[in-house]
Amino acid sequence: MMAQLIKNGSLTVDTWNSLEIGEGESPETLALPEGDLLFPLAVWLARKNEIIARYPRIGLLLQPADRVEDVAADLHYFQVIAVNFPKFVDGRGYSTAALLRQRYQFAGELRAVGDVLHDQLFFMRRVGFDAYALKDGKSVEAALASAFGTFSQPYQGATDQPLPAFRRNA
Repeated sequence: MMAQLIKNGSLTVDTWNSLEIGEGESPETLALPEGDLLFPLAVWLARKNEIIARYPRIGLLLQPADRVEDVAADLHYFQVIAVNFPKFVDGRGYSTAALLRQRYQFAGELRAVGDVLHDQLFFMRRVGFDAYALKDGKSVEAALASAFGTFSQPYQGATDQPLPAFRRNA
């Protein structure tokens, strides 16, 4: 069964699979299966030419310590960039999303994965995420019903609305 995904405010089926580097494997020796894959940054950097030649659709999986600058010139290859939140309290993915959208103008799907809870979705959307794979066991229906209407009008400017409230209301 495919995982459920919230994308652009609707429930959809996730067809992408995350590629993981197992114990005893390296980015250079990892077997590359068929299908829509989210490649870890290390695999992308080690095998970029092979991946481009073999896969019509390419996804990237970024971890909190990965640097967006390492793939800034390659962003046009990716249909999806997934940003992992390994723990609820690790907020580095928010900065990654803001960099991808604001500095590097990434226009593809930007997905939050990992320890993603519905309490975070409103704020994740503000920095540029448009797809969310909730943590296992969390209700996507409940998230859709309540998460995106947390506030009617945000005061601060952000990726989703660059103008602060006082400029919008002037």
